[in-house]
Amino acid sequence: MAGNKKEGDAPPSTITTADDKSKDIKKDVTPQLPPVEAAARRLERLYGGGTTSTSKTATTALPINTTKIMKKWLGASSGTAGNATMASVAACAEKTLDPAGVCVTGREILMGLCSEEERLAVAVKTAGDGTADKPEEGGDVMMEEDVASTTPEYLSLTCREVESWLMTLAVRIYWRAGKYQQAYDLIIKGLQLLDAHLVDSGNTTSTAGGLYPLLARMLRYRSLIMESLLTSSSDDDTYAKLCSDTRIELASRHTHAVLRRDADVSATILNLHLRELLLSDRVEQAQKLISNSTFPTDAASNNQLLRYLYYSGRVQALRLEYTQSYSNLSQCLRKCPTNTGLGFRIAVQRLLVVVQLLMGEIPDRSVFFGEGMRGELRPYLEIAQAVRRGDLAVFHETVGGHAERLRMDGTYTLISRLAHSVVKAGLRRLKTSYSRISLEDVASRLGLPSATSAEFVVAKAVRDGVIDATIDHEGGYVQSHDLVDVYATVEPSEAFHRRIAYCLTTHNDAVRAMRYTPDAYKKQLEASRGLRRSREEKTDEEKAQEIEDELDDEDYEY
Repeated sequence: MAGNKKEGDAPPSTITTADDKSKDIKKDVTPQLPPVEAAARRLERLYGGGTTSTSKTATTALPINTTKIMKKWLGASSGTAGNATMASVAACAEKTLDPAGVCVTGREILMGLCSEEERLAVAVKTAGDGTADKPEEGGDVMMEEDVASTTPEYLSLTCREVESWLMTLAVRIYWRAGKYQQAYDLIIKGLQLLDAHLVDSGNTTSTAGGLYPLLARMLRYRSLIMESLLTSSSDDDTYAKLCSDTRIELASRHTHAVLRRDADVSATILNLHLRELLLSDRVEQAQKLISNSTFPTDAASNNQLLRYLYYSGRVQALRLEYTQSYSNLSQCLRKCPTNTGLGFRIAVQRLLVVVQLLMGEIPDRSVFFGEGMRGELRPYLEIAQAVRRGDLAVFHETVGGHAERLRMDGTYTLISRLAHSVVKAGLRRLKTSYSRISLEDVASRLGLPSATSAEFVVAKAVRDGVIDATIDHEGGYVQSHDLVDVYATVEPSEAFHRRIAYCLTTHNDAVRAMRYTPDAYKKQLEASRGLRRSREEKTDEEKAQEIEDELDDEDYEY
């Protein structure tokens, strides 16, 4: 009764039953999946499938655009891939790939990369320190389904994609560890397995679309590994033959990629061709490749577009096409992500500085003091200062002091062309300061060997329109003419044209980057007419399109 209730007694806030206690205990002891395996099983769910222990072939109906799903998943799993170890890769292959399925060969190769004890240690470590419970920064977030099971559950829809992905992880681990030969042998096996999967699927985008982004990644890794083998090996003949065979293969792959409208593979192969031609100093062949091929600007990824702009800008700079090179490099630097890829931004920025100097422009001082660029661009700042002073002796001294560094950067050939720009800058300064100056003074100011050399240099500058002056041979001096109104020349209109072209390019890029909901007006029209159908009445194609649109709205970073 209420009267018998003791003062100070309060009813419990919650009532705990035996079933709740058993659930809590079961939840505490349930081991979590390792991050690599969790990412692989997440791809299976994105493809619309589950897991099965008896799957032998992946013949279930796949989503419409598996390529888009794969690209977004690769971007979301970048954190997991960066922290992967060889043991975690082998353990994932053991638990996700069916030993009696289509990926049995790849499973055996991956499991042979480390011992059984190391594979078992991955699960023990994951259950012990709870690393899988912590979401990675920029990577995968653990979900309720990412829990280990007592029975092996093999992937059914994405076994081929996961096998190729694990191959790329193992290759990258070998490459970063400096084991270039092991990485090369493994990437060759991975490409053979992936080509076999493509043949089995009929080489159609509808059934093997998810494999093509992985094919592009494998081809890029093979190219990087071959470059590393060249630097670490002294057998140039073997590498030359290997590059020749690879070049023929890449040309064939590029043709097939263009025919099936595969933007990822075609863009990657085109960039690999340009990189290999630039490394072997075949600039004219690289220019022919650029002029006779079409880069898929709208469909290619941003990373591949940046590489293409950089390579094409470098080719144009070597061919004295400085204006077009400056345009491509400026666009490349503007599209670069600011939170990553510092090394690439430094390479683009120093090449852009050299091109500006070759165009007769002096870069802004703030360019050399960007975040993380101060030390890397220090030699180029000194060279820009020497060009601005117009002293040829100081310029040669500065270039000679940083010659080794400039050769490593690949800009020594371009910078050696700046001697003429230094002379022109010095002549402009002398013309501004003096109305008449002797040729001997010109030679001493510009660091030229004699007055005769100074006369030849001044004559060429007058002919090219650098300065407006007259040479008096008998008196041995240079007479400057009166200053001409710059607005009476075509220089303002050319500068105005360059600014308008830049603004139009920025506007067009912004318009292309805007995304609109597909067929939004149709839904509003159906709703206004009372023709909106329920989800159950829609066709399979409409349902699949809605699933694809929902995936587009997910907050994946790629």
